[in-house]
Amino acid sequence: MASSFSKSKTLIPNLLSSTLGGLLRRTLIPSAIPRFGPAFVTSRRFESIRAEPAESPDDLEVLDFPGGKVKFTSYMKFISETHDERIHCYRVLNDDGFPVTNNFVKIDKKVAVKMYTDMITLQTMDTIFYEAQRQGRISFYVTTIGEEAINIASAAALHMDDFIFPQYREPGVLIWRGFTLQEFANQCFGNKDDNGKGRQMPIHYGSNQHNYFTVASTVATQIPHAVGAAYSLKRDGRDACTVVYFGDGGSSTGDFHAALNFAGVMEAPVIFFCRNNGWAISTPVSDQFRSDGVVSRGKAYGVRSIRVDGNDAVAIFSAMSAAREMAVKEHKPVLIEALTYRAGHHSTSDDSTKYRPADEIELWKSARDPVTRFRKWIQREGWWDTAAESQLRGNLRKQVLHAIQVAERAEKPPISEAFTDVYDVPPANLCEQEMSLRDTITRHPQDYPSDVPF
Repeated sequence: MASSFSKSKTLIPNLLSSTLGGLLRRTLIPSAIPRFGPAFVTSRRFESIRAEPAESPDDLEVLDFPGGKVKFTSYMKFISETHDERIHCYRVLNDDGFPVTNNFVKIDKKVAVKMYTDMITLQTMDTIFYEAQRQGRISFYVTTIGEEAINIASAAALHMDDFIFPQYREPGVLIWRGFTLQEFANQCFGNKDDNGKGRQMPIHYGSNQHNYFTVASTVATQIPHAVGAAYSLKRDGRDACTVVYFGDGGSSTGDFHAALNFAGVMEAPVIFFCRNNGWAISTPVSDQFRSDGVVSRGKAYGVRSIRVDGNDAVAIFSAMSAAREMAVKEHKPVLIEALTYRAGHHSTSDDSTKYRPADEIELWKSARDPVTRFRKWIQREGWWDTAAESQLRGNLRKQVLHAIQVAERAEKPPISEAFTDVYDVPPANLCEQEMSLRDTITRHPQDYPSDVPF
């Protein structure tokens, strides 16, 4: 059943020098990745499933157990529940935008400028859409304030063939891939041009064109989905991976643990990207787990892991570039934990000042803002200036306001769309429900929106 791999001692292409590369890579890797037939089972299988008799006195000190040989010891010692020192956090730019190392993937001017303009686009969209919700023009909104670098820098390191499984705080990935401001507005207003035909609440974006799976509110369900899709890519011999985003709260679910175990065993080309922003709505990480964050969990499931400064765009770009190389070339899962801070409220239904001190929020908004840090770096590189900044922000504000006005005036999807796209031929009970709804609207028109085609 299992296909066999030929292996050789091959060094991973030296994307990065010792520090980052050493954290992520392993020396021995498969030299060839075959295409996988229907009967494919992962290459990493136990060498033995039964104990063998000892051949010498020395062998009595080793248990030949399924999964590998285990040495015996006469010293009873429990593994400590804590580390003497927390796992270090990889960074390139300090808070003032100065590089503290040369150990990073180089970013050229064109990519760097696009990264920055997309960060400002995300900031501007968040500000205006949030205001629109407060004005009652849309029902709900979620901002990415403080997490702009995670959105844009991670997306910049990927290829368009890679599949994205978002949580709900990654619209910047769509911005990078070409999703327009008008498309964002259409979704939030649920008009006839919305990809989801008005069936989803605002910010639940999705786009087949951009390989971006539709957002689901259920926490962490996208994580095992991403692993399954990655395994499919591997079986098809595709030079692509999946990337799944989730928060620290998502790592407290059973789906997270099941997904990491499946990915580790089946060697699925998936990147687990945890946005550890310190809070799962109002629950701090200190009330969620006693482990050293999320990164420490990767090793338990045989998944390579790294902790990154989530407010450092260059570090995120470098780590994601290296992780993608491992996922695609070696067909290995990778876990990235990005330490950041949700500088805004969880959503428009939340007031984070009820459970977080206001001065803490202000510190992260000002002194540790990822957009400001990246701007300082590209300015020192001579790629940006004050005039470009002013022009960009002015133009973007006009574009977002225009997109909202167009989306707000557009027609809503017809009532019939609420009953399509599930069954090829609608069953009788669904037809009855549609007839009942139409009858109810006819008898009580004052209780239903007048702009929905009936």
